[in-house]
Amino acid sequence: MYVPRAFAVDDIKILHQQMQASPLPVLVTHASQGLLASHVPMLLNPDEGPCGTLYGHLARANPHWQDLAQGTEALVIFAGEQAYISPTFYPGKADHGKAVPTWNYLAVHAYGMAEVFDDAERLLALVSRLSDRQEANRPAPWAVSDAPADYVDSMLKAIVGFRLPITRLQGKRKLSQNRDARDQAGVRQGLLANPNPQDHALAHLMVKE
Repeated sequence: MYVPRAFAVDDIKILHQQMQASPLPVLVTHASQGLLASHVPMLLNPDEGPCGTLYGHLARANPHWQDLAQGTEALVIFAGEQAYISPTFYPGKADHGKAVPTWNYLAVHAYGMAEVFDDAERLLALVSRLSDRQEANRPAPWAVSDAPADYVDSMLKAIVGFRLPITRLQGKRKLSQNRDARDQAGVRQGLLANPNPQDHALAHLMVKE
């Protein structure tokens, strides 16, 4: 990922927060089957390894897990809030006209080589944690144990789990840091005037930068 210094994020805690706020990242590999990408819910253990470790699973019918099993390097893309930035947001445009459209966004790229596993006990623990995380705020949370045991066993046979220790992290927060204070204020105002919640989220993040 191209990351100009003005947009780079090096604080691992901030990177982990962004990853945990993006629960459906994209897993990408380039190995014997060519370029493959899968959208996969993942769990991050921030305390396992210097950069953390990711856990997830793929359908056994999805050939992507075979590339992971070969030991190829994987890229996991965590996309955050994003918004179109119109040149009309910049007050400076009225002075010199030197403005073009751009896009503000948050992104984290995690790299590493995964190990795959298919033992039922380990898979059950993984899918239980994934479900518990997503169900936590529901008034009547569903749990894997609510399903019949034989049905769960059959579902576990249809997936392959993976553990991916992160060897490298890249973070990017493109929030108009390369513009002067007046233009940054114009971008915030322009984003807040739009109805999209992501635009509002980005505007509030700019205040925190």
